[in-house]
Amino acid sequence: MIFVSHALPVNVPDEPKLTPANVWDGLVLKANNALPFVAAMTYCEVTRRHSDTVFDRDIDFRGQRFTERITLEAPHRVTFTRIAGPVLGTIANEVIAGQDDLALRFSFALVVTGVPGGSAEEQAYADSMTGDYLKAVAATLNAMRRLAEGAEVSA
Repeated sequence: MIFVSHALPVNVPDEPKLTPANVWDGLVLKANNALPFVAAMTYCEVTRRHSDTVFDRDIDFRGQRFTERITLEAPHRVTFTRIAGPVLGTIANEVIAGQDDLALRFSFALVVTGVPGGSAEEQAYADSMTGDYLKAVAATLNAMRRLAEGAEVSA
Protein backbone atom coordinates (compact mmCIF):
# COMPACT_ATOMS: atom_id res chain seq x y z
CA MET A 1 0.00 0.00 0.00
CA ILE A 2 1.14 3.49 -0.83
CA PHE A 3 0.59 6.10 1.86
CA VAL A 4 1.58 9.74 1.35
CA SER A 5 0.59 12.93 3.15
CA HIS A 6 1.74 16.50 2.43
CA ALA A 7 0.52 19.92 3.51
CA LEU A 8 1.15 23.15 1.64
CA PRO A 9 0.68 26.63 3.07
CA VAL A 10 -2.35 28.40 1.66
CA ASN A 11 -1.36 32.01 2.19
CA VAL A 12 1.97 33.05 0.72
CA PRO A 13 3.49 36.50 0.13
CA ASP A 14 2.28 38.47 -2.89
CA GLU A 15 -0.81 36.29 -3.40
CA PRO A 16 -4.45 36.97 -2.41
CA LYS A 17 -5.12 35.95 1.18
CA LEU A 18 -7.58 33.08 1.42
CA THR A 19 -9.87 32.19 4.29
CA PRO A 20 -10.80 28.64 5.31
CA ALA A 21 -14.18 29.27 3.61
CA ASN A 22 -12.42 30.21 0.34
CA VAL A 23 -10.42 26.98 0.48
CA TRP A 24 -13.52 24.92 1.26
CA ASP A 25 -15.43 26.47 -1.64
CA GLY A 26 -12.52 25.65 -3.95
CA LEU A 27 -12.43 22.04 -2.76
CA VAL A 28 -16.15 21.67 -3.47
CA LEU A 29 -15.63 23.03 -6.98
CA LYS A 30 -12.71 20.64 -7.48
CA ALA A 31 -14.78 17.69 -6.26
CA ASN A 32 -17.48 18.47 -8.82
CA ASN A 33 -15.09 19.21 -11.71
CA ALA A 34 -11.39 18.64 -11.16
CA LEU A 35 -10.29 19.52 -14.70
CA PRO A 36 -9.32 23.15 -13.90
CA PHE A 37 -7.35 21.91 -10.89
CA VAL A 38 -5.60 18.66 -11.87
CA ALA A 39 -3.39 18.78 -14.98
CA ALA A 40 -3.02 14.98 -15.14
CA MET A 41 -6.81 14.57 -15.37
CA THR A 42 -8.41 14.67 -18.81
CA TYR A 43 -12.01 13.70 -17.99
CA CYS A 44 -14.27 14.30 -14.98
CA GLU A 45 -18.01 13.78 -14.83
CA VAL A 46 -20.36 13.43 -11.87
CA THR A 47 -22.39 10.30 -12.61
CA ARG A 48 -24.61 9.89 -9.54
CA ARG A 49 -25.63 11.99 -6.56
CA HIS A 50 -26.44 9.97 -3.44
CA SER A 51 -27.08 13.07 -1.29
CA ASP A 52 -25.96 16.68 -0.99
CA THR A 53 -22.64 15.49 0.40
CA VAL A 54 -22.00 12.16 -1.35
CA PHE A 55 -21.70 11.58 -5.08
CA ASP A 56 -19.85 9.46 -7.63
CA ARG A 57 -17.75 10.67 -10.52
CA ASP A 58 -15.82 9.07 -13.35
CA ILE A 59 -12.37 10.43 -14.11
CA ASP A 60 -9.51 9.78 -16.50
CA PHE A 61 -6.27 10.27 -14.59
CA ARG A 62 -2.88 9.59 -16.16
CA GLY A 63 -4.64 7.77 -19.00
CA GLN A 64 -6.62 5.43 -16.75
CA ARG A 65 -10.37 5.41 -15.95
CA PHE A 66 -11.53 5.45 -12.33
CA THR A 67 -14.81 5.79 -10.47
CA GLU A 68 -14.59 7.75 -7.23
CA ARG A 69 -17.13 8.23 -4.47
CA ILE A 70 -16.81 11.76 -3.13
CA THR A 71 -17.74 12.62 0.45
CA LEU A 72 -17.91 16.29 1.46
CA GLU A 73 -17.29 16.83 5.17
CA ALA A 74 -17.91 20.58 5.48
CA PRO A 75 -15.97 22.64 6.15
CA HIS A 76 -12.75 20.70 6.49
CA ARG A 77 -12.37 17.51 4.39
CA VAL A 78 -13.20 16.06 1.00
CA THR A 79 -12.63 12.32 0.67
CA PHE A 80 -12.26 10.63 -2.71
CA THR A 81 -12.71 6.86 -2.41
CA ARG A 82 -11.65 4.99 -5.52
CA ILE A 83 -14.31 2.32 -6.02
CA ALA A 84 -13.35 1.17 -9.54
CA GLY A 85 -10.17 1.27 -11.58
CA PRO A 86 -6.62 -0.09 -11.54
CA VAL A 87 -5.60 1.81 -8.39
CA LEU A 88 -8.00 1.63 -5.43
CA GLY A 89 -7.97 3.41 -2.10
CA THR A 90 -8.67 6.78 -0.56
CA ILE A 91 -7.50 10.33 -1.23
CA ALA A 92 -8.30 13.14 1.20
CA ASN A 93 -8.01 16.93 0.84
CA GLU A 94 -8.16 18.72 4.17
CA VAL A 95 -8.33 22.34 5.22
CA ILE A 96 -5.97 22.73 8.19
CA ALA A 97 -6.72 25.98 10.02
CA GLY A 98 -4.25 26.88 12.73
CA GLN A 99 -4.30 30.01 14.85
CA ASP A 100 -1.89 31.89 12.60
CA ASP A 101 -1.72 29.81 9.46
CA LEU A 102 -3.80 27.92 6.95
CA ALA A 103 -2.74 24.83 5.02
CA LEU A 104 -4.17 22.42 2.47
CA ARG A 105 -3.20 18.83 3.15
CA PHE A 106 -3.61 15.95 0.76
CA SER A 107 -3.19 12.35 1.78
CA PHE A 108 -3.60 9.15 -0.11
CA ALA A 109 -3.62 5.47 0.72
CA LEU A 110 -3.69 3.49 -2.51
CA VAL A 111 -3.19 -0.07 -3.73
CA VAL A 112 -1.99 -0.61 -7.29
CA THR A 113 -3.59 -3.74 -8.76
CA GLY A 114 -1.02 -6.39 -9.67
CA VAL A 115 1.92 -4.58 -8.04
CA PRO A 116 3.54 -6.18 -4.98
CA GLY A 117 3.52 -4.03 -1.85
CA GLY A 118 6.94 -2.67 -0.97
CA SER A 119 8.31 -3.31 -4.46
CA ALA A 120 10.42 -0.90 -6.51
CA GLU A 121 7.49 -0.68 -8.95
CA GLU A 122 5.15 0.40 -6.15
CA GLN A 123 7.68 2.99 -4.96
CA ALA A 124 8.07 4.38 -8.48
CA TYR A 125 4.28 4.70 -8.75
CA ALA A 126 4.15 6.38 -5.33
CA ASP A 127 6.83 8.87 -6.36
CA SER A 128 5.04 9.79 -9.58
CA MET A 129 1.69 10.08 -7.78
CA THR A 130 3.25 12.32 -5.14
CA GLY A 131 4.58 14.62 -7.86
CA ASP A 132 1.20 14.71 -9.60
CA TYR A 133 -0.62 15.46 -6.36
CA LEU A 134 1.80 18.20 -5.31
CA LYS A 135 1.14 19.82 -8.69
CA ALA A 136 -2.61 19.32 -8.25
CA VAL A 137 -2.60 20.92 -4.78
CA ALA A 138 -0.55 23.86 -6.07
CA ALA A 139 -2.92 24.25 -9.05
CA THR A 140 -5.90 24.02 -6.70
CA LEU A 141 -4.50 26.79 -4.52
CA ASN A 142 -3.77 28.95 -7.58
CA ALA A 143 -7.33 28.45 -8.86
CA MET A 144 -8.69 29.37 -5.41
CA ARG A 145 -6.61 32.57 -5.50
CA ARG A 146 -8.00 33.45 -8.94
CA LEU A 147 -11.52 32.86 -7.58
CA ALA A 148 -10.77 35.09 -4.60
CA GLU A 149 -9.77 37.82 -7.06
CA GLY A 150 -13.10 37.38 -8.85
CA ALA A 151 -11.78 35.53 -11.91
CA GLU A 152 -13.57 32.66 -13.61
CA VAL A 153 -12.04 29.18 -13.29
CA SER A 154 -12.73 26.92 -16.24
CA ALA A 155 -11.56 23.60 -17.57
